[in-house]
Amino acid sequence: MSRAQFVMTPEQSCREAFVEASSFLEKCGVYEPQNNARLLLEHVLGREGAEYYMMQPEPFPSELRSRWEDAVTRKAAGEPAQYIIGSQEFYGLPFEVTPAVLIPRPETELLVEAVLREADRVFPGGAPLAVDIGTGSGAIAVTMASQRPRWQVGAGDISAAALQVAARNAAANGVQIDFREGDLLAPFAGARVDILVSNPPYIPAADIAGLQPEVRDHEPRTALDGGPDGLGPYRIMLEQLALLPAPPQIIGFELGQGQAGDIAALLESAGYWPEIIVVPDLAGIERHVLGVRTSEQVTKM
Repeated sequence: MSRAQFVMTPEQSCREAFVEASSFLEKCGVYEPQNNARLLLEHVLGREGAEYYMMQPEPFPSELRSRWEDAVTRKAAGEPAQYIIGSQEFYGLPFEVTPAVLIPRPETELLVEAVLREADRVFPGGAPLAVDIGTGSGAIAVTMASQRPRWQVGAGDISAAALQVAARNAAANGVQIDFREGDLLAPFAGARVDILVSNPPYIPAADIAGLQPEVRDHEPRTALDGGPDGLGPYRIMLEQLALLPAPPQIIGFELGQGQAGDIAALLESAGYWPEIIVVPDLAGIERHVLGVRTSEQVTKM
């Protein structure tokens, strides 16, 4: 990735500044240069939506020139725009993101939707205890707590720095979450868990070198590396279920392309969830696997 310094041409409109930056990023090999230039320009101008487009013909504010040049230069060097901006929207909520956490992805919203849907069926009107394992920015936990205020929500991560970001996101979005530091399910040993959700590291270690530079070089490796075959964290979590008084009635995992069959087989072999649900993302990739056990099925076990 290029380390070229971006220097803005003076006396430009905001639209011309966008075009110039897009061209610069494209020459530097940045993926989706126009989208990245727009995100950065919205951030620097402090304008979004209609206000952003209304500013396009106006002169670029000279007092923002150095901030603009710095942002584009950082993006050209491969830094994710979300880290430069410091935030990412998820499920309509704002989330602070730093290099200590994985940037929330849109496909993870589908995991949250699936868990909420199944929980409404399994716990109608109830107040289950849900935990988000490997919470990172807290996107899943905060969203569950926001969407279902009656729920008790906990979240764990092995990274103290990530938990600090997640705690700030919980406070900013007005929800209460029980944050615990530790490896996967270990912090919740002995606790009742009705719903377990996790988007763990799932990329095979040997594949990390081939990731896009924005991901490989900037996002935390601990949030990416799933071991030799990418399935290590799932196996460990299923083994750690023995730490809980009883297995959760709902378990939901995000996973990588081509892993759905293996994860579904792991859940089936555990024997706790009569229903195994595979959820595709918007591209048709089998991205999430859920195990579900209703109250009626609990009594039959």
